[in-house]
Amino acid sequence: MTIKLTLAALMLGASTFGAVAQDFTPENPECIAPANPGGGWDFTCRQVGKSLQDQGLIEKTMQVVNLAGGGGGVAFAEVVNKRSDDNDLIVAASSATATRLAQGAFPGNTMDQVRWLASIGADYGVIAVAADSDVNTLPELLDMVKNDPTSVSVAGGSAVGGWDHLKVLIAANAYGIEDVRSVKYIAFDGGGEAVTQLLAGSVQAFTGDISEAKGFVDSGDIKVIAVLSPERLEGEFADFPTAKEQGIDAIGANWRGFYAPGGMSDEAYDTWVSKIADLYASDEWKEIMAANGLAPLSLQGAEFQEFVANSVQQIQDISKEIGIIK
Repeated sequence: MTIKLTLAALMLGASTFGAVAQDFTPENPECIAPANPGGGWDFTCRQVGKSLQDQGLIEKTMQVVNLAGGGGGVAFAEVVNKRSDDNDLIVAASSATATRLAQGAFPGNTMDQVRWLASIGADYGVIAVAADSDVNTLPELLDMVKNDPTSVSVAGGSAVGGWDHLKVLIAANAYGIEDVRSVKYIAFDGGGEAVTQLLAGSVQAFTGDISEAKGFVDSGDIKVIAVLSPERLEGEFADFPTAKEQGIDAIGANWRGFYAPGGMSDEAYDTWVSKIADLYASDEWKEIMAANGLAPLSLQGAEFQEFVANSVQQIQDISKEIGIIK
């Protein structure tokens, strides 16, 4: 059994939302990052907020609020229960959000309680080790797991059963590890915290996304032993080997985007969708994507809503297949 998570939509062209008339101006724009500073959601809020302001798409500085806990569940509940009609608020989301929703990990909450705005790209998964580790390839790491599952702990920034966890299980499954539940995974509130534990020697490997790992590679702290992409990425990421070229047919792409409160007005919703679409279409954003290893993924409004629904369904199916949910 080979499990893959692919994004057929990666090649979709830009939508036409940029042309929507904007009758709404956010008074106090705010972005919730549902994790501690240093991870992918934090990057999404801060980079998009800064870029929206730099390009004059919002007039005021985007306030970024880090609200960690429950693999995004604390933030989701806050938006649904307390801020359901806040027109100034957007929230960073990703495949990790879809994973938690797919597995029923946000008690009493479903994807239909919020409005899905737009994507800003996709981030391929990586598996990395400390720079001074003796492990240099993904098969070496997975052989250690095969021989003695207790000898390897893998840290990630999503909850147990979350997207970072699933990526390692997909790789382990593709390598022929029959009971993927034997893989020892330790969850932290964000990729930054997970890498800190790797550098401290508390764990032997890190599972995350390329945008999270890049800074730590640049600083010489970690080495990427596999990217979960169909082929090697371009530019400064071209040196990172894929799992596929090491004989492990594992692909995992993490989409990045935003949702908004379910009670947001149509005017505010259309405006936010339009602003994010305009940002995505800009040359500046293409440069940011290239610098951070983001692959193209342009989905806005109803198209994005449908894409998230499909993601949730697909992850539900995979989670059942590998025994995470019944």
